[in-house]
Amino acid sequence: MNLSRFRTPLYLLILMSIAMPIAFNAWSAMLNNFVVERANFTGIEIGWLHSLREVPGFLAFTVVFILLIVREQTFAVVALALMGIGTALTGFFPSVIGLYCTTVLMSIGFHYFEALKQSLSLQWFSHDEAPQMLGRLIAVGSVTSLIVYGILWLLLEWLQLDYVWNFAIAGGICASLAIVMWLGFPHFPMAAEQNKTIILRKRYWLYYALTFFSGARRQIFTVFAAFLMVEKFGYSAAEVTLLFLINYGFNFFFAEKIGKLIRRVGERTALTIEYVGLIIVFVSYGLVEHPHIAAALYVIDHMFFALYIAMSTYFQKIADPKDMASSAGVSFTINHIAAVIIPVVLGYVWINSNSMVFYIGAGFAVCSLLLAQNIPANPRPGNEVNVGPRQDLADPAVV
Repeated sequence: MNLSRFRTPLYLLILMSIAMPIAFNAWSAMLNNFVVERANFTGIEIGWLHSLREVPGFLAFTVVFILLIVREQTFAVVALALMGIGTALTGFFPSVIGLYCTTVLMSIGFHYFEALKQSLSLQWFSHDEAPQMLGRLIAVGSVTSLIVYGILWLLLEWLQLDYVWNFAIAGGICASLAIVMWLGFPHFPMAAEQNKTIILRKRYWLYYALTFFSGARRQIFTVFAAFLMVEKFGYSAAEVTLLFLINYGFNFFFAEKIGKLIRRVGERTALTIEYVGLIIVFVSYGLVEHPHIAAALYVIDHMFFALYIAMSTYFQKIADPKDMASSAGVSFTINHIAAVIIPVVLGYVWINSNSMVFYIGAGFAVCSLLLAQNIPANPRPGNEVNVGPRQDLADPAVV
């Protein structure tokens, strides 16, 4: 069998899309039950944990400095290995400080990897290919997640395997696949030599604003919607895993189709659909009292996230190809400005009113909806927004 035809950028990205969810989704599915059962977390501790988890995301802009000495592809593989190691160690440290430390280690790998994967994808795919190919990669990650959650459910529910070994197995597989990527793939050329400085351009302002509110809004789902399932409605780790199975089943069947839809209707329409839907979902979270309705909202909430592809393809259309790596790091930092603060602040709000947390999330979605209306029908350099600063031939980068 000739394996050389699989040693391409697409298959490397597919393997990355398999490895990441093995570790991260197993960690996510078990975390809330693990911290409640083994470390007696409340909303305050879980808020601090997720704020610490987001600090590496806030520092993602430093990726450009590391790229001065390490190739982008190599750094992505190393980051993936770090995420696997952090996940594998989680179960061995069931204390507040131990969980904070393993979470930060896992998060360093996760956030650098995600920034680099986005940059590599936007460089290796053309404008026409990107929406569908990004959707395909989401679908690959989703079918991997389905398998992970199915196996995890069996391990938790039927074999009753302890958390420590579930974390260790998932993280170990991820780290092992990173070694395969390191040894099995050549270094692929980039479409353009990347800027190795921190780049901020005023003509990207709308993308930066959308990214900021996306980070703020996503924290409500990642931290508090999942915590609601466990703390308020008493869902077990196996039941939370089943919810994830449903979520990723949707992504598997529809993510690539959503990519095609974005290519057909445009980024503004796609993001409008997402934000209107999220406003309704967040308000409903604040009102829900029945566990089955809460579970339905959780699934619907996740369904809208596949539309975030439109933000990436919007940026790809307006950006200088040389800015991809630097801008991926900067956008992750902007995304995590709110993410570092919100879990802690809203953790204290949660103690008094969990409904208010979700109403605040609806407010973030409203801001995103208003901003999305400023995306042109045909975004490109020189036509980045309908209203506001556009490309200047002398557009300087703030370094």
